[in-house]
Amino acid sequence: MKNINWNFIFLPVCLLIGCDSGQKTRKDLDLASPVLIHEAQEALTDVIVYDIFSPPVASRIYAYANLAAYEALLPAYPEYISFNHRLNEFDKITTRGSKNPVNFHLASIHAFFEVGKAMIFSEDKLMNYRQHLYDSLAAGISGSVLKNSLKYGEEIATTILDYAEQDNYLETRGFKYTIMDQPGKWKPTPPAYMDAIEPFWNKIRPFLLDSASQFKPAPPPPFSLEKDSEFHQELMEVYHTGINITEEERSIASFWDCNPYVMHTVGHVMYATKKITPGGHWMGIAKLANQKMKNNFMKSVEVYTKVAITLADAFISCWDEKYRSNLIRPETLIDMHIDDSWDPVLQTPPFPEYTSGHSVISKAASVMLTELFGENFEFADSTEMKYGLPVRNFSSFEEAAEEAAISRLYGGIHYRCAIENGLKEGLEVGNFMVEKINGDKVDQLANR
Repeated sequence: MKNINWNFIFLPVCLLIGCDSGQKTRKDLDLASPVLIHEAQEALTDVIVYDIFSPPVASRIYAYANLAAYEALLPAYPEYISFNHRLNEFDKITTRGSKNPVNFHLASIHAFFEVGKAMIFSEDKLMNYRQHLYDSLAAGISGSVLKNSLKYGEEIATTILDYAEQDNYLETRGFKYTIMDQPGKWKPTPPAYMDAIEPFWNKIRPFLLDSASQFKPAPPPPFSLEKDSEFHQELMEVYHTGINITEEERSIASFWDCNPYVMHTVGHVMYATKKITPGGHWMGIAKLANQKMKNNFMKSVEVYTKVAITLADAFISCWDEKYRSNLIRPETLIDMHIDDSWDPVLQTPPFPEYTSGHSVISKAASVMLTELFGENFEFADSTEMKYGLPVRNFSSFEEAAEEAAISRLYGGIHYRCAIENGLKEGLEVGNFMVEKINGDKVDQLANR
């Protein structure tokens, strides 16, 4: 966890977050410190990494935690629109605000942590961060307002968790998956030969998509090891890219690796290197964009929530195709038929190849971020610094998404078709999310 100078952040606590009952001026609200929500996001990411959640599951955690933070804030910002009746099957918000004095920024942070706590394993790590934050806040908020704020945050968190319980996640924990013993179908890959990750993720209820298969991509080239076939040519491209890789390509592959399952073997001992998920990387980019634009507390939470929901639906769409086509990874075929001494630059993650998850979710996230921040938004991506990788600079979110996608070819874990069609799938998902959110907002504003 990052060391934070809490005394500096909370020295003028009443100025930064407001200490009264919600009877705040617009100036008070706009001065509420977004540092709190940025650090809360970082804390949740740290625990997700520590607990080694899969990329799809991590996206679910981000989405619900941020939805709770967003809904808890709305009484203080009436110009923003609730997601109630906008998300699939979401009609849970029946009350707005509290009759008692509430600090809605604290309530938002509390709702965020309560939902996050319910969805991770290492509760103590998340709660240690939260307690440190609350100890600091208590000095600037009266006991009654503190109590009311936490109670209201818990009410919102309970509402969001009730909504989450109906998304089929718990049901899919008991489903069984059988590996298909057919040519061209996915097989577990070295070094750990792990079971397939989330083979039934298409059963999870999307937030905005009509269904998991709404943007079903074109199928991959027919499986064939004939040398003149399109599939074999794409396989050989992966092989030759790995052999002839440049240092810049290797750096790009490493920067976008985002594989929480990297395993290392030393003798008879196997251990893991914990890394951020691809969705976590894009949540980090959202944080950097918020900070660059100096967005206030509410705007920052809006950005996090829209990006998180987009990522969650993009994973549902991608995983639907992964286990439909169930395509074998390049590493398996190269080892069996071309060169058993060849290793990919990156360790192959434990799920089918097509489409590329990085391509789908990165493109979808870039579309939403472009909608929120505009085109040609330059940023220095420092998200991977805490994992030992240098900053990379981008002139737009689209450029970052394109690099994330091609990194999978450099890494030796995806065919070009999975990358290109993954980008198309992500574009369709992203455009739909933007259109759906904006259209619903216009409709609700018109009905006020």
